[in-house]
Amino acid sequence: MRNLFRRLTLKEDPSIYEDKDSHLVRVLTVKDFLALGVGTIVSTSIFTLPGVVAAQHTGPSVVFSFIIAAIVAGLVAFAYAEMAAAMPFAGSAYSWINVMFGEFFGWIAGWALLAEYFIALAFVGSGLSANFRGLLEPIGIHFPNAIANTLGSNGGVLDLVAVIVIAAVAWLLSHGVSGAARVENILVVLKVLAILAFIVVGLTAIHIENYVPFIPKYHLNSDGTAFGGWQGIYAGVSMIFLSYIGFDSIAANSAEAKDPGKTMPRGILGSLLIAVTLFIAVALVLVGMFKYSSYVNNAEPVGWALRQAGHPLVASVIQAIAVVGMFTALIGMMLAGSRLIYSFGRDGMLPKWLGKLNQKKLPNNALLVLSIVAIVLGAVCPFAFLAQLISAGTLIAFMFVSLGIYPLRKREGKDIQNPDFKMPFYPILPALGFLGSLIVFWGLDIQAKLYAGGWFAIGLVIYFAYGMRHSTLGKKSQEKQKEAAK
Repeated sequence: MRNLFRRLTLKEDPSIYEDKDSHLVRVLTVKDFLALGVGTIVSTSIFTLPGVVAAQHTGPSVVFSFIIAAIVAGLVAFAYAEMAAAMPFAGSAYSWINVMFGEFFGWIAGWALLAEYFIALAFVGSGLSANFRGLLEPIGIHFPNAIANTLGSNGGVLDLVAVIVIAAVAWLLSHGVSGAARVENILVVLKVLAILAFIVVGLTAIHIENYVPFIPKYHLNSDGTAFGGWQGIYAGVSMIFLSYIGFDSIAANSAEAKDPGKTMPRGILGSLLIAVTLFIAVALVLVGMFKYSSYVNNAEPVGWALRQAGHPLVASVIQAIAVVGMFTALIGMMLAGSRLIYSFGRDGMLPKWLGKLNQKKLPNNALLVLSIVAIVLGAVCPFAFLAQLISAGTLIAFMFVSLGIYPLRKREGKDIQNPDFKMPFYPILPALGFLGSLIVFWGLDIQAKLYAGGWFAIGLVIYFAYGMRHSTLGKKSQEKQKEAAK
């Protein structure tokens, strides 16, 4: 048993990751990471979740759910900023936890994040598809149910638009990070302008009575979930948390950052601050325009609210920009997810060919696998089914990263460089980040926890059947033991 524990807690030398990732080209700046972060965080969810969560759990108090989720995300973002500044490696939490706690725990954190990227790509693709179809309906273009909905949902077979957009973004990224970053920067500016336009126009259509009561009386929904009261706000936090997870996509690309010690903290914390401000403003305006119950089962509430308020042209313009802007989230998630899968292949945890770079130093094998899985999920999994599953895996990785600050501090200035940024109020804030993530995870519904458990069961099988046997770290350890025995 002692030998097994020693094997599971083998820690990678950070200098090895520095060497392995040296082939990736450092071209991304603070501006690129702000665009990447805002583009990923302010994605489908800002146009969908405020209305959905208000209708299902919170009523007008959805804004409290956004604020509480933002506080927890902010605590973890501080930990991410220090980790990324100290260890600018591809794979973010997977690589960091591998160095801090050992290979097995790194695999668990990485496997949790992999669920996030697979499902988040499908989620954003599904939301983009819903908004695109909503944009076309006023001009009389309707998609047949078979290609408009996911398998088994309202006569659907696959969501064709979701398939096409995921494939298109994969093609763009396969040609290089610099080109994708330029597209990202332009689209993020357009998307933020669209959000600001919605806020300005929506303010003219607010009815104060829609805010009363601001916190509806608590009761159980027909499916057993909470509505109203602080119980409903708590349920909303767990569902909304996925809105803020995009800063991990910044950290996952830190191996391609210029001056990562300064670039990474500014990109992570700056993008989160911008995103929180926009989310709160959109949520307040949306629930003020129409009674929260109007948004039940509405996957494109922003466009719907503007049309119902007598602004069809504005709705069409904003929704068109929003649909285009959702590509920014796909770019960010696909960049990060492909780098994570590349890291698994780089370390032998998954087949080695996933860790290979092409002639342009791009991990396109990993990108291909990520795209195929995301297309399958986006084509067949319902929108609502995907939301909480993203949060489940991410929250587990967030807990690891928060706790990882403690061993990191002991090694900074020794075998790990002293970073330009450090998490403030140490050792209190790392503990609060861990506890906040745990509380949000506990609030996920039972189905999300069960599916997360199934995902981790698959991960354990892969680790013990393949990863543990083929990891480069394990092989090096065996070679050292053989030399010592001679």
